[in-house]
Amino acid sequence: MTDDPYVTLSSATSLDGYLDRANPPRLNLSNDADFDRVDEVRAHNDAILVGARTIRLDNPRLLVRSVERQIQRETAGLSRSPWKVTVTASGDLDPHAAFFTTGDTTKLVYCPTPVVERIRRRIGNSAVVVGLGKEVNMTDLVVDLGDRGIGQLMVEGGGTVTTQFLAAGLVDELHLAVAPFFVGDQRAPRFVGDAKFPWTNAHRATLAEVRQIGDMVLMRYALSDRFIRHDAESHQGVPSATALVLGIS
Repeated sequence: MTDDPYVTLSSATSLDGYLDRANPPRLNLSNDADFDRVDEVRAHNDAILVGARTIRLDNPRLLVRSVERQIQRETAGLSRSPWKVTVTASGDLDPHAAFFTTGDTTKLVYCPTPVVERIRRRIGNSAVVVGLGKEVNMTDLVVDLGDRGIGQLMVEGGGTVTTQFLAAGLVDELHLAVAPFFVGDQRAPRFVGDAKFPWTNAHRATLAEVRQIGDMVLMRYALSDRFIRHDAESHQGVPSATALVLGIS
């Protein structure tokens, strides 16, 4: 068994904590500069994970957009975009979704073992289907990705997946970008659902960085002891904004 992947959870919300509006069309929360920031984070990860509901509703491509970043990855011996990963309980996946049809990279579908064969018949050879027992446990999923050589995992949602990763204490670093408007509709999906989280008023998360990105604000939180080492290695000895904020040289 290898070390578990370093997990970065990235999300954008409204001022009142919503991920989207209640009804189509999809609500764009990020501005162009924030989309580019997310693209840079994608380019530095080995795999990107979203839930099956996100695939059904948003049909994301989950690719590195910048050609320059694609070339940098390719020069380093990597695929032009990270692996794509999704998780489903029902197996309700469209084989024509962009998740499966775009990008020359490995695609993984995690699911309960009883639905493995049904999913394989549905999507064919477009992805590797992995059964994880009667129910998918995110801890087991992360361990399996580590065994497959994934060192850095980016989790992009939606709310159910975000809740499961955070509640299980699997996230090392949280990126929360906030858009300057309200949704104001309780029917809309929220950033997280009900759960027992490791961070409470008695155990507060560590704010590592605050950054203005146009009319948005990005907050980075250190959620594990691995954060500081990872941040320092990412900057190759150059003092990072995180190190300066936390008073580390």
